[in-house]
Amino acid sequence: MTIDDSLDNVASHRIADSLRTAILDGQLAPGTRIRQGDLADQFGASRIPVREALRMLHSDGLVTLVANSGAWVAKLSMAECIEAYQVRERVEPLLLRTSMPHLDGEAIDRLQAMVEAMEADDSVDFFMRTDRDFHLATYAGAPPSMLSDLIRRLWNTTQHYRRAYAMLVRAPSIGVTHMEHHLLVDCIRRQDADDAERVLVMHIQRTRLELQKHPDLFR
Repeated sequence: MTIDDSLDNVASHRIADSLRTAILDGQLAPGTRIRQGDLADQFGASRIPVREALRMLHSDGLVTLVANSGAWVAKLSMAECIEAYQVRERVEPLLLRTSMPHLDGEAIDRLQAMVEAMEADDSVDFFMRTDRDFHLATYAGAPPSMLSDLIRRLWNTTQHYRRAYAMLVRAPSIGVTHMEHHLLVDCIRRQDADDAERVLVMHIQRTRLELQKHPDLFR
């Protein structure tokens, strides 16, 4: 690899990391056009690392690339979002079951601390970051696999709609979400995979059913 190639690689990761954060934090809404020239100017880079960054984000499920047209922040129809949640209901319990035997006491204590932090802070932004960290940490005991890659991509693709859900339920039923988090930690601590799967399916399904009531979120 030449020095120029190495610099382009560093630049592409820097651009991808910045865009990933902006998308996951809700700064760039689904359907937003991403212009390569604007990114190149913003980061003082050539088009080569910009194109590579967009390919990385496309692979992550965060960006849609259209040949000879451009790039957009990934957007889902309601049917696509519901399908993504139905897939999550089936595959995430499997990954959780694989992960649980490899989560030690220290890891479980960290999960408990995240649940308590979410209860103590009523900010949507904090909840979104910590809820994502919490669930991905419950899967961290599983070895890297196609399944773990698929689940991370599904989390990325549905992030905007999870944020909309979080804003919808903050007042009336956020307590139920916290309770389900506590139940998950308890199941993991007890190493009861059957109970953990049941709680997780219910947890994901509840979000899906709530989103189905709000088709306006997908316009």
